[in-house]
Amino acid sequence: MTIMEAIRQRHSVRQYTDKPLGEDVIRPLEEEITACNRKSGLHIQLVTNEPKAFQGFLAHYGSFRGVTSYLALVGKKGPDLEETCGYYGERLVLKAQQLGLNTCWVALTYSKVSSAFTVAAGEKLCAVIAIGYGKTQGVPHRSKAMEKVTKTDGPAPDWFTAGVEAALLAPTAMNQQKFQFTLAEDKVSVRAGMGFYTKIDLGIVRYHFEAGAGKEHFTWA
Repeated sequence: MTIMEAIRQRHSVRQYTDKPLGEDVIRPLEEEITACNRKSGLHIQLVTNEPKAFQGFLAHYGSFRGVTSYLALVGKKGPDLEETCGYYGERLVLKAQQLGLNTCWVALTYSKVSSAFTVAAGEKLCAVIAIGYGKTQGVPHRSKAMEKVTKTDGPAPDWFTAGVEAALLAPTAMNQQKFQFTLAEDKVSVRAGMGFYTKIDLGIVRYHFEAGAGKEHFTWA
């Protein structure tokens, strides 16, 4: 499965079966986590066989059921932490999809179980990502029209259009899609709008845009 196939097939899933994660998926996930942490400086951790985080009122309010594994997105405190977690967290989400797993980004509707992962001095837990074998494959979300999230001086090249299409398939908090891509020659910029967790969303849509556009076609402004 290619990254673009994973982007198209992946949807948020909140209810999971009791099938545990096996070594056949844990090993490649851990390898990808190591690669992400090495490149980003984050401290992302995979937590397995830990049901407490999704057993409380908040999880039930968020309609989560059967979650016993998740990714803890941890990193050093700083202004870029949320965007970085969004970017590399989505890279792991799509890796999970390629491995036949389902996922869901979670910012609030879980309980922090401090014994399940490590948050070192100067670090912060940014968000978690539920991961496992879903009872369903989820459903597509509604997307804004492309012209609502882009700004160009003229006709957009195919690579830019493909990048924005991929970004519109990205998960965002409450499906806000509060972002805008601007194209000036071969330089692309993207900014986040106002709203909950839009910095995390910004990192997620950056990753999707790069996957759809191809990093060889542009540079970030």
